[in-house]
Amino acid sequence: MRNETRGTVELTLAMVLSGTLGIFVVESGASPFNVVFFRCLFGAAALGAYSLARGYFTGHGLTPRTFGLAALGGVFIVFNWVLLFEAYEATSISFATVVYHTQPFFLVVFGAVLFRERITAAKFGWLAVAFAGLVLVSGIRPGDTASLKGLGLALGAAVLYALSTIVTKRITGVRPHLIALVQVLVGIPLLLPFADFGAASQLGAGWGWLAGLGIVHTGLMYVLMYAAYAKLPTAKIAVLAFTYPAVAMGADWAAYGHHIGLVQALGVPLIVLASLKVTLAARTPVAAPAPRTDGNVREAASPVATRVG
Repeated sequence: MRNETRGTVELTLAMVLSGTLGIFVVESGASPFNVVFFRCLFGAAALGAYSLARGYFTGHGLTPRTFGLAALGGVFIVFNWVLLFEAYEATSISFATVVYHTQPFFLVVFGAVLFRERITAAKFGWLAVAFAGLVLVSGIRPGDTASLKGLGLALGAAVLYALSTIVTKRITGVRPHLIALVQVLVGIPLLLPFADFGAASQLGAGWGWLAGLGIVHTGLMYVLMYAAYAKLPTAKIAVLAFTYPAVAMGADWAAYGHHIGLVQALGVPLIVLASLKVTLAARTPVAAPAPRTDGNVREAASPVATRVG
């Protein structure tokens, strides 16, 4: 199998797994804080075991500065998950996932505000297109408090994800697996005060879904993504990333009968197209949830922002 073909298979599989994440969250029956706490716990075990087996702890490249940046990015990532999973509860997996994919536009806005990066006419135009798509997708009617809450939660998650990307893309010389490991490790003490162990003890079969979130959707999924990134060109990564919302919407419909309406559906391609254009136009390579690494690290992170839950 050719290198690029293998990378395509790996990234497609990673995005398919990401698209099923919402099902695992809902089926676990746990609260969003419990879901994220145990995702961090199981995910840390999976990523730690993989990194140990591959020898990544030798010459890890972590310094007080890079560790601090990774930890700060972890704070944003962890609460991004909490808000996204709460958005699933408030509305639906489909709705929350589509709104969540406005992340690239917050990166553009933060770049202009924090680093005085110029917003080109083209980017401004795509921002307008995405906003129009968001208005259509929201489909919020007066008194529809559930959709309004879900919209706010998903947008909040997108903002936190963008902040994590800004922080972590400044780390170099550290393997993305280790940065992801630091981020989930940070989530354990961070969410410990919010975890409800009494409720968790009553989950029963829900523990299997929680373990899957950590081992499959945090361990295996990120390993597949990072392996694929080194093999694929930016354009292909950007396009394959949209397998995630497509699968999420399909899974939501198949499992729960949720689907967006006709008017909302008109907004989806607007957000997808605008997001793709802004992502491909990005000058600085970034990845989710870890930055690119130095050239001497073989498994580099993605040159585009791949948005996963």
